[in-house]
Amino acid sequence: MSISDGAVRKAGPMPVASRGWYRWVICGLIFAATSLLYVDRLTIGFLKPALSQQYHWTQADYASVVQFFMFAYAVGFLLFGQLIDKFGSKRGYIIAVSVWTLAHVGCALIGFLPVEWVLVSFMVSQAVLGLGQGGNFPGALKVVAEWFPQRERSLAIGWFNAGSNLGAILTPLIVPFVLLAFGWQWAFVATGMLSVLWLLIWIPFYSTPAQSKFVSKSELAYIESDPFVPAQQLPWLRVLFKKETWAYALGKLLTDPVWFFYSFWLPSYFNDSYVAAHGPFLGMQLPIILIFLISDFGSVTGGWMSMAMIKAGMTVNRARKLTLLICAACVLPVAFLTTLTHDLWFTVGIIGIAAAAHQAFSANLMTLTSDLMPKEAVGRCSGIGGTAGAIGGIIMAKGVAHALSGLGGYSTVFLVAGLIYFVAVFVIHIISPRLKLAVFVVKPT
Repeated sequence: MSISDGAVRKAGPMPVASRGWYRWVICGLIFAATSLLYVDRLTIGFLKPALSQQYHWTQADYASVVQFFMFAYAVGFLLFGQLIDKFGSKRGYIIAVSVWTLAHVGCALIGFLPVEWVLVSFMVSQAVLGLGQGGNFPGALKVVAEWFPQRERSLAIGWFNAGSNLGAILTPLIVPFVLLAFGWQWAFVATGMLSVLWLLIWIPFYSTPAQSKFVSKSELAYIESDPFVPAQQLPWLRVLFKKETWAYALGKLLTDPVWFFYSFWLPSYFNDSYVAAHGPFLGMQLPIILIFLISDFGSVTGGWMSMAMIKAGMTVNRARKLTLLICAACVLPVAFLTTLTHDLWFTVGIIGIAAAAHQAFSANLMTLTSDLMPKEAVGRCSGIGGTAGAIGGIIMAKGVAHALSGLGGYSTVFLVAGLIYFVAVFVIHIISPRLKLAVFVVKPT
């Protein structure tokens, strides 16, 4: 037999009132994990000048290190998407954070190797880092699917996704200080130890809601208040070939590269465009910090927006897509950034709003995994989408390189970054016009 859309979407009991608070503690834990993921990921970028000077790296050498990370990150999404669905979010998260932390702290040991081994060693270590970090978002989405009813998931995702902005703010505050005081090797150790501390908190305090000693009966009833969907084992290939998976994956393929551009190229953009007038610190670090501070607001607001629409009586389909469309409209001015202004702070404002709108868009896009898939397939679906986003990031890297070599420069890149969200909303709507839960055949027992 099969699980029909009608059976899944059938009206259940009256909604249970929101009760309890421990689910938000869990949300705080995955917020912290996402923050630390970005601290560890971006550390090497802030150490690039020191490493390039010491080991005579070229731009191509550094690009190779980044590419090794991106390829492994794409594989990590697929690998951990399946592992997390199979072994659960607690063990899956432990494995993912342990792998990327060992790789990150291990970078400190590279300084003791012969010079000719250093570049290759960084490529390998960053590849292992990317592999482990591929488990964060599948794990976090699985946690949200387990701990939050559908009407609260977009807000929970908005909160944990805001961790990416906090990580991007903390990195330029922590890493340069440790670098100047103790050297680049200790920057890897200091930031990596934060992830070790997170593991020491995660292991004793996380369990499923039904097994948690911190969850009251009323909060558990609220968490489990969505209509029941029969549990089943869903092979990876069955999830891969569902059109609902591709509504999410193509959205990630189109929009994730914009965030990679903001993460890896904004420092260069501000250096190239404003450093002569404002000096190196004002030309790079302060604008970056302000942009990510603004984007934090967008992540939470985007999650709240669709939740408020649903609570007001709007269907999930209309609330999610209307929010996505509003976000796409807020991004639009960045498409014309280089013609609109050459003022530093106006530029920061436009990019900051675009980055905030991206995070709001991303929070709702990630919520689609639990809108379109049963809980048993959320990890696999998010893994496939994450891989698609990483592939988009690799394509974006090539495209940015070509654009900056003479094909319009940053104007071309910002034009694409400003328009692509409308394309993504259109694609999602064409593939899944009603956001119906995927239908899987249930094997008779």
